[in-house]
Amino acid sequence: MFAGLPELGISNGEDLKETLTNCTEPLKAIDQFQIENGILLPTLQSALPFLDLHGTPRLEFHQSVFDELRDKLMERVATIAEGKEEDRYGKLEELLEKSFPLVKMPSIQPVVMQVLKHLPKVPEKKLKMVMADKELYKVCAVEVKRQIWQDNQALFGDEVSPLLKQYIVEKEAALFSSDLSILHNFFSPSPKTRRQGEVVLKLTQMIGKNVKLYDMVLQFLRTLFLRTRNVHYCTLRAELLMSLHDLDISEICSVDPCHKFTWCLDACIREKFVDGKRARELQGFLDGVKKGQEQVLGDLSMILCDPFACNTLVLSIMRNLQELLSQDSLPRDSPDLMLLLRMLSLGQGAWDMIDSQVFKEPRLDVEVVTRFLPAMMSVVVDDHTFTVDQKLPGEEKSSPPYPTTLPDAFTRYLQENRVACEMGLYYVLHIAKLRNKNALQRLLPALVETYNDMAFGDIFLHLLTGHLTLLSDEFGSEDFCSVVYDGFLLTSFSSKENVHRHTLRMLLHLHHKVLPSHVETLMKTLEPPKQCSEPVKELYTQLTEKLDAQKKSPPPADEAPSLDLGLHPVTVPITAPTPTTPL
Repeated sequence: MFAGLPELGISNGEDLKETLTNCTEPLKAIDQFQIENGILLPTLQSALPFLDLHGTPRLEFHQSVFDELRDKLMERVATIAEGKEEDRYGKLEELLEKSFPLVKMPSIQPVVMQVLKHLPKVPEKKLKMVMADKELYKVCAVEVKRQIWQDNQALFGDEVSPLLKQYIVEKEAALFSSDLSILHNFFSPSPKTRRQGEVVLKLTQMIGKNVKLYDMVLQFLRTLFLRTRNVHYCTLRAELLMSLHDLDISEICSVDPCHKFTWCLDACIREKFVDGKRARELQGFLDGVKKGQEQVLGDLSMILCDPFACNTLVLSIMRNLQELLSQDSLPRDSPDLMLLLRMLSLGQGAWDMIDSQVFKEPRLDVEVVTRFLPAMMSVVVDDHTFTVDQKLPGEEKSSPPYPTTLPDAFTRYLQENRVACEMGLYYVLHIAKLRNKNALQRLLPALVETYNDMAFGDIFLHLLTGHLTLLSDEFGSEDFCSVVYDGFLLTSFSSKENVHRHTLRMLLHLHHKVLPSHVETLMKTLEPPKQCSEPVKELYTQLTEKLDAQKKSPPPADEAPSLDLGLHPVTVPITAPTPTTPL
């Protein structure tokens, strides 16, 4: 406990023990020890007996003086470090040399740690001693740890790894949330709110202003993205940069070539729309990548691969297409649309670019613009034509049946091109948002086969299940249930556990709207196999319990329709005459 005192010429318990062992008069020896090792202030000696008269132990007095002096010293260390004196760090290094032998002494340790914290460059020998001692490493300030980490990537990786795992777990928990809503979904939190998350704040603090540590984290994120293809690492890459931007850490922001691009894109994500002015800014950054600096495209593609960026780009494309349709213009004639497609393509190609290390923008298949988008627009026109025809007077109706097939180019590009597939999926969400049952029944079966099974990805299924709550009353129809469940979700639930989970999530939310006969069939089909994960079993159990509770308390029998007109009650005088006109 008192290791290090003899090195500084200060007596400790062992010295007192030796003195008492060898002396002939113990009381005198104790007095002498107290005089030599007490507070060296002559005027204090005559005052100490007063404390004895008040029954205050000497230990309590010395401890309070010690605590006060320690606090003053720590304040003084901070003041020196914040000052402007040229030799301020020399003074702190001198104090460190004197105090470091006592670093294991609990009462002195805070002083040593305070000195270490305020030294911009701790002597290498001291850093190694702190790193070698688990207890010291644990209690030292993050400012000291940064100096250790920057030369020990493995140790820094051990510290960062649990945070990165936690981040992915949190993102996946949000996608499988029990709340199904179009208003509060995965993309609802603003960028600023997301950056207040525990993991982002901790990583930001760990990095501080250290460019080397920032580069290490980015390398971890690239490696994990390559290893897992998990796009949430792309989100974290953008969030981390913007978190440092919020704190005005110019030491890092000024050297990250993606900073201004990410800042501009962040504003678009906040608005969930890329307007013309920002589109031109973003284009300027992409066009400004100089020869020899193409590697920056790898990072830009990762930032565009962030699901929040992708969501913003595709929503902007949908809005753009609606405007083109109203103006009778072709997609290929819109520079804004072409830029949005260029950025979407760059984001979708992030994994391939980083994996191959060929830093070149992927070429957008021109047929996506000349064939796929017109095919998608023809589906919109079919729907619009049918709607208008239904509104015509009886004698003018041509009464064509609602189309059930889709243009070949539409289904083919859904299967063969990831940019086209992303737009097709968002078009389905757009249709669901409009509560367009007919169009949805036409489109959903086409999603069984999509590029890289994108329609069965967690992000799309999370959004689709939320959007389908808008059509909850349609689940009472055999046809609609059959298309949603049999025609789409149940085609892959047995081979994809995530689809199983999303199907159960939706059924848990809408079971009271689904046809009872269909619910019974679904419960048999969705019963979890023994080897499936706990979340699936828990969802199935919750659903079973809900259905059992529903059976025990059946809805009240249908009553005669009420004549209530929904008017507020009005107090009527008893003597009021009866109305002559019946309701």
